[in-house]
Amino acid sequence: MGMDYFAHETAVIDDNCIIGKGTKIWHFSHIMSDCKIGDNCNIGQNVVVSPQVVLGNNVKIQNNVSIYTGVICEDDVFLGPSMVFTNIVNPRSAIIRKDEYVKTIVKKGASIGANATIVCGHDIGRYAFIGAGAVVTKEVADYSLVVGNPAKHVGWMSEAGHKLLFDKENIAICPETKGKYQLINNQVKKL
Repeated sequence: MGMDYFAHETAVIDDNCIIGKGTKIWHFSHIMSDCKIGDNCNIGQNVVVSPQVVLGNNVKIQNNVSIYTGVICEDDVFLGPSMVFTNIVNPRSAIIRKDEYVKTIVKKGASIGANATIVCGHDIGRYAFIGAGAVVTKEVADYSLVVGNPAKHVGWMSEAGHKLLFDKENIAICPETKGKYQLINNQVKKL
């Protein structure tokens, strides 16, 4: 039976991986055992996907990203170049803590910028936007824009990736899609 995905000849794919139709795996990437990768994903150069990682459909991973055991990326997630996940709170070379991996979920449509760091155990909300170089040390709300070290909330983003500007009725309109959003009790929802 033929593969329904593309893997460059230099890519390494270990046993027991499920890789969806239309996915592309590029140069020098390593997909480790027991991973589940959805349809139409794009895994850039020099990416490591550790054992048991789950990637939804249409996940885009730029070059030089390591996705460690315990990370789940839902559909339509974007991981920028050289961004970093962690999976242990207190790593030490001489102490094996494989049974202490901490789970991190990156929810549908979220984008993580280049060179950002996500400290394990802090979920990233739906359509959240993590600025380049940010260091995430706490949960990130749906549609939130966070930047800096440590990452701080500085605004809200539309599903199309535009900063939302709320009027006096707490309504914002995405300039690209014209979709409407409402801000209530420091939470954004799409109308």
